[in-house]
Amino acid sequence: MIKLNEIRIALLGSFLILTILVGCASQYQAPETEIGVQVEQQYIPVLKGKNNDVISLKFELDKEHVLEELEFNIIGADALESLLVYEVIGEGKTEQRTPMAALVEVGKKAKVKLDKSFAAGGHQLLINIQPKQNASLLENVQLDIDKVRFKKATANVQVIGDMRPFRLATSLRTAGDDGVAAYRIPGLATTAKGSLIAVYDVRHNSSVDLQEDIDVGMSRSTDGGKSWEAMKVIMDMGEWGNKPQIENGIGDPAVLVDPSDNTIYVVALWMHGKPEKRAWFSSGKGLSPEETGQLILVKSEDDGQTWSQPINITSQIKKKEWKLMFNGPGKGITMRNGTLVFAGQFKDENDMPHSTIIYSENKGETWHIGTGAKSNTTEAQVVELNDGSLMLNMRDNRGGARSVAITKDMGKTWEEHGSSRSALPEPVCMASLITYPENRLAEDASKLFFSNPAVTDGRYNMTIKASQDQGSSWSKGLLLDAGKGWGYSCLTVIDEDHLGILYESSQAHMTFQMIPVEEILGANNPANSE
Repeated sequence: MIKLNEIRIALLGSFLILTILVGCASQYQAPETEIGVQVEQQYIPVLKGKNNDVISLKFELDKEHVLEELEFNIIGADALESLLVYEVIGEGKTEQRTPMAALVEVGKKAKVKLDKSFAAGGHQLLINIQPKQNASLLENVQLDIDKVRFKKATANVQVIGDMRPFRLATSLRTAGDDGVAAYRIPGLATTAKGSLIAVYDVRHNSSVDLQEDIDVGMSRSTDGGKSWEAMKVIMDMGEWGNKPQIENGIGDPAVLVDPSDNTIYVVALWMHGKPEKRAWFSSGKGLSPEETGQLILVKSEDDGQTWSQPINITSQIKKKEWKLMFNGPGKGITMRNGTLVFAGQFKDENDMPHSTIIYSENKGETWHIGTGAKSNTTEAQVVELNDGSLMLNMRDNRGGARSVAITKDMGKTWEEHGSSRSALPEPVCMASLITYPENRLAEDASKLFFSNPAVTDGRYNMTIKASQDQGSSWSKGLLLDAGKGWGYSCLTVIDEDHLGILYESSQAHMTFQMIPVEEILGANNPANSE
């Protein structure tokens, strides 16, 4: 017979074992779920006073989870007005954005409380920042995601690509401003008084090229690009010949400053008649407006405040057998000897385009044109080298890289430069080339600066490159905008320490930025130039 005490001892032992097991179970915690979060920066010019999508977060969930908080480290937080977080649902035309949280007081450490439940599946968030309207264009903002916190889960943050400081920018002109559909074709120059003169197409109805209702607009800054006066239309052919505005478009401007007397010249292509036909194909042989495109000039002698009436210089320089002749858009130069020079282009009687130069040796009273530097080239820019020769940097329809030629006799003859078709990759686009110092204010201008979309497969990766050996070799360059845009650009020297650039960016039709010269000269940014 089992004794009562033995039963009590057995029961007590079982109770102790059960207690220990329960205690161990209560202390045991299953490992937290690990959620992979991909963080990728959208490297773009960050527009002052505008909302800019700068960072995306993507994560995949196997079940419902709660995202509690995002924590940021911010350099340059004083330049920011706000930080917003959006959830993105769908893609392309079906994309919808839902605001999740807003942080108005932005400091060096920024925490955004979300407490948002996400269902199983893939998700994307966008981080959006708005710089203050009065922030300096020389301020940079860097945004790093320090922590991503989920409830009952651990975030494994993976950064895709580089996290770069963002450069601030001004949206000088973009779609909808003053009721205009599109602004295109930037030109930018610095006057002898230090004012900046920006010119561009004002495309009233759509973004298409001539023939359309297009005028040439001008914006002026007297404080180095910190602020800009209201736009003025400086070239408008009205209803010339009793044809409507849509049959009197003028565009593709280039601007030039003569530093000896501060006269500013702007040239552009005027098309008359030929409705709904592109100028490149509809312009024909001859000299009259009814037959062929016209090269029109206006000038200002009061630092860009007022402008002359249009002056037609077509008959001075176009050959009758050519089907089209006009300037290369962007800017021209004044040589050391006072000669005014614009890049030019023409289509010969066989429809073959050629880049060239257009020049005046008597302060714009009469104009001359050079021979074609190379076949199948179009939009070009020109600079004077230290030896007095002219370098023509050309858009080449063959694609792959820019063509470069030198003339020592004002375009009568040309020789190919050693950098041609190799040193400067391009996707067939307009580009900008300037000397430093600019406008022949110094005998030695060994440095050259060049801007374009520095790739071959599309118009993205807007980059400024430097050459310190008269264009024989070029730096990798300073990346300004990795996004896609129309890709045209124009550079100017603002002062001894800064360049200005006006370009068709991924964020605004006419985007202005100010860049320290030393940053470009020392740039090691891995801009894609392959």
